[in-house]
Parts: sequence; C-alpha cells; structure tokens
Amino acid sequence: MGRYAGPVCRLCRRVGEKLFLKGERCFTPRCAIERRRTPPGNQSGRRRRVSDHGIQLREKQKARYIYGIMEGQFRRYMSQAFKRPGVTGQYLLELLERRLDNAVYRLGFAESRRQARQLVLHGHFTVNGRKTNIPSYMLRPGDVIAWKESHKQRDFFKALTEDIPKRPVPSWLDLDTNNMTGNVSSVPAEEDLESAIDTRLIVEFYSR
Repeated sequence: MGRYAGPVCRLCRRVGEKLFLKGERCFTPRCAIERRRTPPGNQSGRRRRVSDHGIQLREKQKARYIYGIMEGQFRRYMSQAFKRPGVTGQYLLELLERRLDNAVYRLGFAESRRQARQLVLHGHFTVNGRKTNIPSYMLRPGDVIAWKESHKQRDFFKALTEDIPKRPVPSWLDLDTNNMTGNVSSVPAEEDLESAIDTRLIVEFYSR
C-alpha cells in the first residue's frame, strides 16, 4: 500500500482530534475538526463499543499520521525501541523526533511535517554541509541543519522564514535566525516529546 495522498483533514476526523497536519489552518475556524467532528464515511449504522485492540490501533495510527510515516517504517522504529533497555515508548518517540523532516518542522522552516518532508525530498537542506534529501535521516547531537545556499535567494525561502520563529523551538535544537541554521544540541528529552501520543497503548499493540 502506498503513502496516503488524500485530504489530511480526514485523518484528524478519523481519530477524533486535531493532529495539526495542515499548519496554520489548524488554528483557524476552517479546521475540519471545528466544522465537523464526525468520522468520515457512512455513519448511519449503530455505533459499537470500541475494543481494547481498536483503541490501541487508533493510537498507533494517530502516531503514524502525526509524523507522516508508513507502517513498515513505524514497525522498524518499534523494533529498535523494543531492543533498547529503558522505556520503550519514550525511545520510540525519540526516534521519531530525530527524523530530519521533523527537525525541519520543529525549527519552523516548514508549516507542517508534510511540507517539511517535501522540502527535504526536493533537496533544500544540508546536514553538516552535505545535501541530504532523505526525510527519515536520523540526526545526532552535533549535526547542523542548513538551507542550501543556492536556495536562499528564492521566493519560497523568504516566505517560509520571514516569521521565524513561528513556534517555540524545543530545547534539543538551537535555532540561528541570522544564518537560518539549526544545531542538534542533544537527544530529545522527555518534555520535548509529542505529549498527544499515548505510547503505552502503542507498545501494548505491538506486544500482542
């Protein structure tokens, strides 16, 4: 199955809460959750009680939707998390946060993770001076994320960076607004991880 390319607002309605997949629009009255909270599809039938498995599945899907990754990728991250000693769910979110596309979003260089993924795929960023167009590239402390110099004169660069910083930058990243670069100062701490995800349910889903 390929990557989902339909309306992302349907994904928010499917899980019943805002996942902030469309950037600034999610903070306006035009947000799909504000206008229509019912799940997509035909709702004429009698609603049944969601099983424990269904609750765990929905939480896993929510994490996938938020970070914009496919099932195979998510399973690999989960496998790495199971092999590491410590809190499995916390390490899972740490891996997801350290993705290059997520760091580009966290630094404010993109309005959404979906847009950040597209910018990375199109080769707009370098890591430690080298062009990197792999959204899943795993960042490490000391890495420097920068816009490609030849792209800084383009209109889209000016449009995306004129309001920097748009949102608070997490403590594991340092933003240099003069040079429009980001430095990975450490691994993400627990308080920097996505609080909207209940990792306990995800770990239970894959522990079956």
